[in-house]
Amino acid sequence: MTIFAGKETNEMNGIINSLKETAAQQKNILTEIKRLYGIKHLEDENIVSQQIRELTQELNKLNEKISRILHDFITPRILPWHLFGASKLLTKKEKNFEPDELEKETLNRLKKETKIKKGKEFKKAVKEDVYARLANNLFSKYSKKLIEKDSFKALQVDLEKSNVMYLFPTYISIILFTTLLAAAAGLILFAFFIFFSIQPHLPIIKPATDVGLRMLKLIWILIAFPIAGFLISYVYPSLERRSSEAQIDYELPFATINMAAISGSLINPVKIFEIIISSGEFPNVEKEFIKLINQINIHGDSVVNALRAISYNTPSKKMSELLSGLSTTINSGGDLTEFFEKRAETLFFDYKLKREEETKTAETFMDLYISIVVAAPMIFMLLLMIMKISGLGISLPTSTITLMMVGGVAIINVFFLIFLHLKKTG
Repeated sequence: MTIFAGKETNEMNGIINSLKETAAQQKNILTEIKRLYGIKHLEDENIVSQQIRELTQELNKLNEKISRILHDFITPRILPWHLFGASKLLTKKEKNFEPDELEKETLNRLKKETKIKKGKEFKKAVKEDVYARLANNLFSKYSKKLIEKDSFKALQVDLEKSNVMYLFPTYISIILFTTLLAAAAGLILFAFFIFFSIQPHLPIIKPATDVGLRMLKLIWILIAFPIAGFLISYVYPSLERRSSEAQIDYELPFATINMAAISGSLINPVKIFEIIISSGEFPNVEKEFIKLINQINIHGDSVVNALRAISYNTPSKKMSELLSGLSTTINSGGDLTEFFEKRAETLFFDYKLKREEETKTAETFMDLYISIVVAAPMIFMLLLMIMKISGLGISLPTSTITLMMVGGVAIINVFFLIFLHLKKTG
């Protein structure tokens, strides 16, 4: 009898200890939720809400754990109904829930939005790339042979690190197909300019007489167009990688600050990336984190291995350093909050230096723009008018001079806009 009593006492102590530990965990979670509700920064609203939902789910799991502990210890007794002196037990009648007009309207609107969203996603999923498919049909065999010879290893690295959604053999086929189309366009222009010439006055297009001499002068078109098509296709992944790198570097300091705040809740590191993804505030950083989550959930890699794999393939050097440092910190059991805070300070300092450098560059090119686009055309136009009046040099009509000035200014403006677009990082 004493043995059984001692055994029951040990079980009771174990259950009480489990309840104490669970209650302590619930207390910590409630304290953290209370702290999060005190955050009033609007820019952190989505992240804070997601974090509160995660903590609420953990609280519900602990509540279920308490129910299981008590259920194992206390077995409910079901009394027979005849002890109550009644022929049958009365059950509460269920009420039929009828939504009001406002709720019905809201439900219908949500259903329509869901259908529209699913329809857009489906159209996006089934949309085919006709250009890539045609290139594969024509040049897939040749592209495989070129890959076997290791002719485009540098291109493969740029393609993997950029956001160009093509497989490497497919993109080689696209390069060959683009070169073929550029050669065809060059041949058409070559044939046109052999038999026709363009002049600055009316009629602008007139038939050419010296066909043989023009063939020798324009033979470069047949060579320049396919080379230009090949080089543009070859360089495009590298340009895309640099653009992605600049956009990631622009968002990374702010994303790291948010990650430092989230890591203070002592949640799973994977949850940190999921919260950043669900916030939708950092679209370019989000793409790299989605790759990381897929590496863990789909490929089955551990967090450390997934971080190392993505750090090798990300276009941003700073993102690579962040992920590799994070994998080392997790593997060694370091403090994630301290790691994110220090890395955020470094990234934000680099961000400020970069912005100052871009501001100085913009000021320099603004001065160049004023000199080239405003002052130079006026001076050049005056010189041409003086040369026309005095009879020196080339004598052009006034309308032709005006057309040349307007066209030149337009071309210069296009080049400046392209440069500003390439320099823009956010």
